[in-house]
Amino acid sequence: MSYLEQSLGQLARRIPGATGLFDAHQLDFCCAGNRSLRTATQSLGIDPQPLVEALQALEQRAAPEPAQDWSSASDAQLIAHLLVRYHAVHREQLPELIRLARRVEQVHGDREDCPNGLADHLEAMAQELDSHMRKEELVLFPMITQGRGGLASMPIAAMRAEHDDHGSELRRLDALTQGITPPRDACTTWRALYTGLRSFRDDLIQHIHTENNILFERFAPAQVL
Repeated sequence: MSYLEQSLGQLARRIPGATGLFDAHQLDFCCAGNRSLRTATQSLGIDPQPLVEALQALEQRAAPEPAQDWSSASDAQLIAHLLVRYHAVHREQLPELIRLARRVEQVHGDREDCPNGLADHLEAMAQELDSHMRKEELVLFPMITQGRGGLASMPIAAMRAEHDDHGSELRRLDALTQGITPPRDACTTWRALYTGLRSFRDDLIQHIHTENNILFERFAPAQVL
């Protein structure tokens, strides 16, 4: 089925990031989520083609990556991949997830199964993750690309410690959301939020793995316990 024939609600639930795209174009995916993308854009006089192309790009990004042996990539190639595939993507993901979480808490906060506190937790994660990535971008990655990776053991140790903190934050996220599992009667916004959370969680885990177990191992092998 083409994107145009799918409902806004279906697209919002299925494609991480679609909610932000719809909000930017004033397309109501929640209360009017049963309208097709074609009908919704026609009612507002919007050309649907740019939206279709943006949805395709979002879905391609969310699809499982083809197997690639990053261990054979050069330092510069690997760092470029990390910056584009993870650093830039996290900075797109978190603001929209925070916005959706606040909406869910405002509307459903009186329910026992509402993830109250999730938006604040995501805001804290966003601040800590952005600080972490800036340290890599401004200090560690330039050291490596300039051929000084052999002197980077201390920054790498600090980044590994912060990765452990990110792991603890993901476990807290899991606890707040019952394993990122929406209730059966969850609204479209709630389901879209959890779709995005699963994508963010999986991306962050893969991000940490690529740094800890591939890039960092080249310069400061972890001690085997």
